[in-house]
Amino acid sequence: MALFNLGTLGSTPVVKDNFSLTTTDPTDIFKFQITSGKNINLSMTDISAGDDADIRLFRDANNNGVLDSFDRNVGLVSNRGSNQDEAINFKTSPGTFFAEVSRFAPGSSGNVSYDLALSATQPSGTFPLAASFSNLLPKEFVLGNLSADVTRTGNVNNQNTTDVYNFSLGFFEGVNIKLNGLNGDADIRLIRDSNNNRIVDAGEEVARSTNGGTTSELISNINLSGDYFLQVTQFSTSNYTVTFDHFTTPFALV
Repeated sequence: MALFNLGTLGSTPVVKDNFSLTTTDPTDIFKFQITSGKNINLSMTDISAGDDADIRLFRDANNNGVLDSFDRNVGLVSNRGSNQDEAINFKTSPGTFFAEVSRFAPGSSGNVSYDLALSATQPSGTFPLAASFSNLLPKEFVLGNLSADVTRTGNVNNQNTTDVYNFSLGFFEGVNIKLNGLNGDADIRLIRDSNNNRIVDAGEEVARSTNGGTTSELISNINLSGDYFLQVTQFSTSNYTVTFDHFTTPFALV
């Protein structure tokens, strides 16, 4: 088991690419601290084809600096099947934490490679709102190329502050995006990851909608072809319905 001490985690993502898990060393642990209440964002991507890996987040509950059985009594896990991206987004108080990446043996053979990004942004429900959006882009919900309307439902809360939807638009295609069905306050922003690094860099935000309370959110008339990520982020705990209203255009924008 390999242990990596990352120190104090902040808003600038820490990226660990091309890490490997083996049959004899199937777990990596990343230890870090946050010094005030934050949203912890974890994104594991590029898991090797035909393999499976999971990620868990634990607090150092007994403050001994070691991930032990006491800490493991409470934790969060992302354990989606096959090599789908894994993500954890958690609003929490200051402390020491462990992100544990483990090889899922029944779904893997030989070595398992992966990329991991970690950040700690401002807690949900604070201003400015832009500071609390996650700056990581896991493909949690993959919609593919939009060719018709798509509707999804979900919930954002302190244990899941952000949901990320990935989709693409082809030539002569566009979309309007609406978030409604709110019983709390949630916001949306749209990202075009132009350098494909799965991080929200300067200039990659296309649009956002951050109305207060249970007022619906809307991003309209997106008609530039390419790949997109829509983030649904809590301001407070809320159920939601997100609708991708597909339309065709008489012109092609690239």
